Amino acid sequence: MTALNRYGVAAIANAVSSGASSAVEVAENTLARLAAYDAVQPQIWISRIEPEDFLAAARAVDARLAAGETLPLAGVPYAVKDNIDVAGFETTAACPAFAYRPAGSAGVVERLEAAGAICVGKTNLDQFATGLVGTRSPYGIPRNAYNLAYVSGGSSSGSSVAVAAGLVPFALGTDTAGSGRVPAAFNHLVGFKPSKGRWSTRGLVPACRTLDCITVFTDTVADARLVDKVVAGFDPADPYSKPLADAPVRPERIGVPFPDQRVWFGDSQSEYLYDRALDHLSETAQVVEIDLEPLLEAAQLLYGGPWVAERTAAIAGLLASNPDAIDETVRSVIQPGSDIGAVELWNGIYRLAELKRHADGLWDTVDLLAFPTAGTTYRVAELLASPVALNSNLGRYTNFVNLLDMAAVAVPAGARSNGTGFGITLIGPANGDRGLLAVAETYLATADLPAAPALDLEGRMETVKLAVVGAHLKDMPLHWQLTSRDAAFVGAFETAPTYRLYAMADSVPPKPALVHSSEGASIAVEVYELDVAAFGSFVVEVPAPLAIGTVTLADGTSVKGFVAEPRALTGAEDITHLGGWRAYIERLNADN
Repeated sequence: MTALNRYGVAAIANAVSSGASSAVEVAENTLARLAAYDAVQPQIWISRIEPEDFLAAARAVDARLAAGETLPLAGVPYAVKDNIDVAGFETTAACPAFAYRPAGSAGVVERLEAAGAICVGKTNLDQFATGLVGTRSPYGIPRNAYNLAYVSGGSSSGSSVAVAAGLVPFALGTDTAGSGRVPAAFNHLVGFKPSKGRWSTRGLVPACRTLDCITVFTDTVADARLVDKVVAGFDPADPYSKPLADAPVRPERIGVPFPDQRVWFGDSQSEYLYDRALDHLSETAQVVEIDLEPLLEAAQLLYGGPWVAERTAAIAGLLASNPDAIDETVRSVIQPGSDIGAVELWNGIYRLAELKRHADGLWDTVDLLAFPTAGTTYRVAELLASPVALNSNLGRYTNFVNLLDMAAVAVPAGARSNGTGFGITLIGPANGDRGLLAVAETYLATADLPAAPALDLEGRMETVKLAVVGAHLKDMPLHWQLTSRDAAFVGAFETAPTYRLYAMADSVPPKPALVHSSEGASIAVEVYELDVAAFGSFVVEVPAPLAIGTVTLADGTSVKGFVAEPRALTGAEDITHLGGWRAYIERLNADN
């Protein structure tokens, strides 16, 4: 893919408005980006503007500026999730049998275009916005921009990748259960989900009409704020639109789940990155642990309760006339809503009112919440094998937000070793949007996060980091087992101070046993990186009583490493006090 400079929303608008650039130059640059990335992931798009039409729209923007108009988004290209109407494009909701050509654009699109922005295309999504994964579309599977083996997140999959890949500086998504937040986390983006009614949903194909929000993906909070400034506002043609209101959000007391309610689905890297984010937040605010269970109960109503019927209502005609046109997994989620009766619905409404009263009471004890956006991520192959259960895992920390009428902004909080993003979501009361954006901007400005990794343009080779502690160290007898597998040296480290080191008896060549212990110390290790196949062949050769497990380093990160069965300590010498295997070998050589 051709290397092209990447510019944000404000930077483009300022350059075009000031005359430093032109909308036509921006369009030409964007066309080059699009053409280059088509070789990587053409499936992020369902339809796209013709190049001649794009250039014509750009010339029109330049003419408006020349005529003296003030355009806050002058010449800014953007993408739109294909369940939002844009005049001139079909709306498919990722279902060809459902497709139609709208008479006009959605309310938010009208405001963007009035501000000088140019829609370059409609992006792929989980069909009918049903999913958090991005794997449920007949138009292909958009994949994580930083590791093509992993899901992009959904349902706003194509929109998130379009921004993450630098094709456009912002893209519209939608959010009912987390679809505007989970893809942001996985792709190192900001995902802003406004309060219900703040942005018009006129022209949106509904998933759950009473809950749906149109959202935006950007690289920065400032760009999300700029888009919000343009599109937020009352729309009398939308029955769910509300007059703008802004409630203050003080970042003094931040609610987080009780530790035993933080579920990571086996992902220790997510756990580490969340703890690190909380450590940073606690430097300027009081972190308050809260009970997550009432929020989880509210979330259960969305897919395990009567709100499934609202999804059914949105596509009832197609479900009745042509059910085979609907993705099998999507149909399995939506179809049961046909059997939900009014009594069950009203009982659900009553229970949600009770849970909302509890949730509203949270704001007396905390000012905002800081939750993981998702507890883990998955490979595309894993989601295809278990499409419902793994999708549900991704919604643990997001599904309740719209049901309880909260605002949210997802922000990056680090990268996993596989390149995929981890994020936290700042959640506040309805109408606290501007305050949340301010808190998010402060967090990102001070969190000292590393830059996002390089884009995956060819399929990232899966690798594993391995800590070695003894005979596999450099210049030791078994180091060749690493060099023969082209293992790359990452660095010399120490473990967390929770290990003891033993020299095993009668081991040839001499080998240590590393054992986890609450009365341990830090032990010197070397970390190497191997591709997955090489790592697998290495593990096969590890002799008992040694094994490969997980080792925690001094900085809190986890890598694979040598561990030992209890029998390894029979007749072994405790050499923990030496701090590492090299010191032990030096002592042996000195004694001899």
